[in-house]
Amino acid sequence: MPIQIIHTDITRLAVDAIVNAANPSLLGGGGVDGAIHRAAGPALLQACRALPEIAPGVRCPTGEARITPGFALPARWVIHTVGPVWHGGTQDEAQLLERCHRNALQLLRERRLHTIAFPAISCGVYGYPAAQAAAVAVAALRDALATTDDIDVTLCCFSDVMRAVFQHALDQA
Repeated sequence: MPIQIIHTDITRLAVDAIVNAANPSLLGGGGVDGAIHRAAGPALLQACRALPEIAPGVRCPTGEARITPGFALPARWVIHTVGPVWHGGTQDEAQLLERCHRNALQLLRERRLHTIAFPAISCGVYGYPAAQAAAVAVAALRDALATTDDIDVTLCCFSDVMRAVFQHALDQA
């Protein structure tokens, strides 16, 4: 159950799937979401638009995950998940963030894929404190990977500072 942590551009990784920290509409946004949409090309937006809305403007509720092809990305697939907005930890943020990681891995398993890269979900504009998010992510991944040895996980951080935060969480787990 190897987990590695790196500082790089997630859109450049040649893995089976990259995880997109998306918004509920799945129609693109800022941060990693915008970077993935730009790198994948317009076909990604078309594929996301084709996913059914389960409520007006919501194709993927917080904690759930959806999958589309990667199109122009080196990754074959994009697994879109919506992380929680930080509200001080009082609105089940940790459980929702854990579900993001578990549900992404579930889609990976369903497709019989073996390599996946996660960004720091909810650590940007959603305001989740990085150290707390890292601890939740590492614990969720370790627990979900405990019964398998055929999945390699990369935690892809957008800065050396964030990489150090996630590495610390992995070292402490």
